[in-house]
Amino acid sequence: MLNTPSAAPSAPSVHAEGVSNDEFRAAMSRLAAGVVLVTAHEPQPDPEGPSGEDVGMTATSFMSVSLDPPLVMVGLREGSRMDDLLDEQPLWAVSVLAESQRQIAGRFAMKGRISDRLLFEDLLWARGEVSGAPLIGGALATLECRTEQRVTAGDHTLVIGRVLTSSAPNTQGGPLTYFRGGYRQLG
Repeated sequence: MLNTPSAAPSAPSVHAEGVSNDEFRAAMSRLAAGVVLVTAHEPQPDPEGPSGEDVGMTATSFMSVSLDPPLVMVGLREGSRMDDLLDEQPLWAVSVLAESQRQIAGRFAMKGRISDRLLFEDLLWARGEVSGAPLIGGALATLECRTEQRVTAGDHTLVIGRVLTSSAPNTQGGPLTYFRGGYRQLG
């Protein structure tokens, strides 16, 4: 009988340094992260047209960068709608989601989702006075920011923003976190 090699399963994508995408993803899934909703108002280019559109995106790559001046950073997938918008529009906002806001996080994280206008339709939110972006009601904290710097990092853009306003209206409940590929509650 002739010994012929069988078709080997395709190997996971390995980078020059030897870490595959799957290995990296599995390791990073063990890092718990807070969940935020990044929002911005996309102005309408036609002054005679509608007032523009609100845009939102769930993010887990968000962190404080500096106290003086107050700076935060969010990681955006390069070429995403939010990345493109914040390249043109320097004002944006962040709502730090509470553990009870899992549905909001899931809604704005969906791939192939409906228009953002419909996603905001039945949510409690207020327009930020400085950024014009939606601030989600019931969030643990809200921040309005202005982009200070954009840094390309692999397939993401790191957007560093100066905090222009900050509020922590909700002192009840814990944060919504993301761990091992799912939303979690502390405790």
